[in-house]
Amino acid sequence: MGGLADEWGIARWRRLFSTANSRDLTARLLVLVAIVAVIGGALLALLTPIGGVAVLAAGACALLMLRDLKWGLLALLGVICLLPFGSLPFKVGFTPTFLDLVYGALYVVWGMRLITRRQDDLLLTSLGLPMFVFMALAAFSFLLGLSHSHPTSNDLRTFAEVLMGFGLFFLVVNTVRDRSLLRQLTATAILGGAAQSGIGVLLYVLPSVWAVRLLNPLGRLGYPVGLGALRYINDDPSRPMRAIGTSIDPNILGALLVMVLALAATQLFSKRPVLPRLWIGMSIGSMGLCLFLTYSRSSMLGAVIALGLVAVLRYRRLLVVLLIASLLLLLLPQTQAYIAHLIQGIRIEDRSTQMRMGEYRDTLRLIQRYPWVGVGFVGTPDIDLYVAVASLYLALAAQMGLIGLLAFLAVMGVFGVYWFRTWFALSEGSDMEPFMLGYGAAIFGSLASGALDHTLLTYPHAVALMWLVVGLGTVAIRLARRGRMMDPVPGSSE
Repeated sequence: MGGLADEWGIARWRRLFSTANSRDLTARLLVLVAIVAVIGGALLALLTPIGGVAVLAAGACALLMLRDLKWGLLALLGVICLLPFGSLPFKVGFTPTFLDLVYGALYVVWGMRLITRRQDDLLLTSLGLPMFVFMALAAFSFLLGLSHSHPTSNDLRTFAEVLMGFGLFFLVVNTVRDRSLLRQLTATAILGGAAQSGIGVLLYVLPSVWAVRLLNPLGRLGYPVGLGALRYINDDPSRPMRAIGTSIDPNILGALLVMVLALAATQLFSKRPVLPRLWIGMSIGSMGLCLFLTYSRSSMLGAVIALGLVAVLRYRRLLVVLLIASLLLLLLPQTQAYIAHLIQGIRIEDRSTQMRMGEYRDTLRLIQRYPWVGVGFVGTPDIDLYVAVASLYLALAAQMGLIGLLAFLAVMGVFGVYWFRTWFALSEGSDMEPFMLGYGAAIFGSLASGALDHTLLTYPHAVALMWLVVGLGTVAIRLARRGRMMDPVPGSSE
């Protein structure tokens, strides 16, 4: 492993287990197992079973990441998909979340790679400059907002997580440089989305008491417990329940499913799918059903745009699937509650939509008062205004001002330009076709749903997912251009 391996003592461990004598090797392994058993038992006794297992898992993951950063990215996807709000069941001055642990390991190891020159170059790509500007404006708005607010330790940590989520773009484009790792990460995202959707459907179809019993053990990991953990339309238990999985909120679950559905749909028609085609088909069915059961109108809009883009640009057979799904949605008796919920939203008749309209009006007033750099990420200077609006773009304008919103649109605009230029230059049947289309559709669908939802800016794990996908989409562009022996994307080292 080179200098980093020697520095961390890994080379010694290799020599320890490289003996040719099978007896010696067996003895050494038994000693190692005994040590791990003792440490694990102590942790289980001191920290409770869940705490001990969490610490052991985190330690194993950290050791794997010392060898290859891909394990950190795989762990990150696992946390985002399955336990986005999970935290350790003990405090070290604060309560670390699983996301904090993975972030810490990822950035420390990547930093060590740069310091020890195991990675000689730093790729920026065409998005590098606008991303730096966007992150700098976010930090500036946050610091400026401190003049009128008093952030708690939780506020500071949340913003640090959001900023590290933005920075994932640079970590991804510098770590994922070949198709093999891109395939592994894509497969993991699809499996994670399928697992989360399966949990969501299971908790939905079970009686409420049983669903609560299954969710209650997560209370040790910082999750809500009891019947209050379940969600209903307009928070009215007399109306249909909404699928939540382990995402707490149906809109958060929907935002995840928009992205993974786009990835799975393109892989279903790929010549070399990242998973067996049957698995992908079953995953799409589970994710589609779970998305429907969230009753999230913004996520459904994003999914329709993402899958529609996939169908129009390449896989026309998907249009037939979408048409059949639409007819079933309109005609089946079981779906009429969803149709009524959708129509009420369009007509602005239900309480949640009316509340959103009030949020939009209040946020526009806030933007008028603080138009250029916003009010920051903690609070507002005026007691009659607040920052809580179900729109990614209005939330950005309120917190970072119109300048920050323009910086975000510039990042996405640059991505869009290079994505479309590369896509239309790509030969049909290219190995990179499903990855280009899948990640592009995931991003464009999420941007569409963001018009009616703020998830991708508010929750640190959702921010991480967004910029992880943008980074992987940029990697797909670079690999596609390199495969065609095209000119490199400006700003890259290729």
